[in-house]
Amino acid sequence: MTAPTKPPHSSPADAIPGPLLGERPLSGEHLHSPVIDWFDDNARDLPWRRPEAGAWGVMVSEFMLQQTPVNRVLPVYEQWLDRWPRPADLAAEAPGEAVRAWGRLGYPRRALRLHGAAVAITERHGGDVPAEHAQLLALPGIGEYTAAAVASFAYGQRHAVLDTNVRRVFARAVTGVQYPPNATTAAERKLARALLPDDEPTAARWAAASMELGALVCTAKNETCHRCPIAARCAWRLAGKPAHDGPPRRGQTYAGTDRQVRGKLLAVLREAHAPVPQAALDRVWHEPVQRARALDGLVADGLVEPLPGGLYRLPSA
Repeated sequence: MTAPTKPPHSSPADAIPGPLLGERPLSGEHLHSPVIDWFDDNARDLPWRRPEAGAWGVMVSEFMLQQTPVNRVLPVYEQWLDRWPRPADLAAEAPGEAVRAWGRLGYPRRALRLHGAAVAITERHGGDVPAEHAQLLALPGIGEYTAAAVASFAYGQRHAVLDTNVRRVFARAVTGVQYPPNATTAAERKLARALLPDDEPTAARWAAASMELGALVCTAKNETCHRCPIAARCAWRLAGKPAHDGPPRRGQTYAGTDRQVRGKLLAVLREAHAPVPQAALDRVWHEPVQRARALDGLVADGLVEPLPGGLYRLPSA
């Protein structure tokens, strides 16, 4: 591929050259080369992108990165792979150990789902993460996004990988709106498939490159258009960056929610290596109704195991 001329990183946003007369917003043929070339020059050196990570390392990273920033994932990821370098290593442990090792990443049901996937990989696939998209999708706890991401990033296959960052890039560059819908739509999936390069290696590279562009440049707030390799033909920018006029974007409220209470309860259980009495859990939150609701939810989700005598522990089986 011939590298396109890139806008200098030090230029202010209003110095980006505008479109030529008659030039249209981006389509797939205009996207691939500049975005992949930008990625080649700017991609972060992340451990799950290194060859030695393998498919299991990619899968672990995808579970951990859901709704969690990279800087919080990195230390937990390294510890996880040191302890459980293969799916069978994790499958041999109690699921509560996965919850304990998950630490404060949040959304700890992901730890249980990852443990369940490891057990299935061990039992069904001889301990090797399967390469076929359908087999990945059949694993417990794995949805369309994770199956596509593992098939693409670990095995170099051609799949549309639609995370929040990619959806935002497509919304702005192609559709001309500031933000994508709150939930992924059929129209977005159709667009993502239409934008896929034809050959598998380029498609896999494109999946990673478009995701990185959304994470580093075309961010949710304070986008840095002067660093963007496709800014001159971005539909949203060409339209004058119209403000979002769709449904309100969901916030990430945490303080005072059941999520916060659940996290405090789990923190006590993670630190303890013996069953914990109800009284120790009662001390973590002042409001008894909310505390009881949060604890009941943890039990229902399989994250906490109740024992006789009012004791609780992380799940053992």
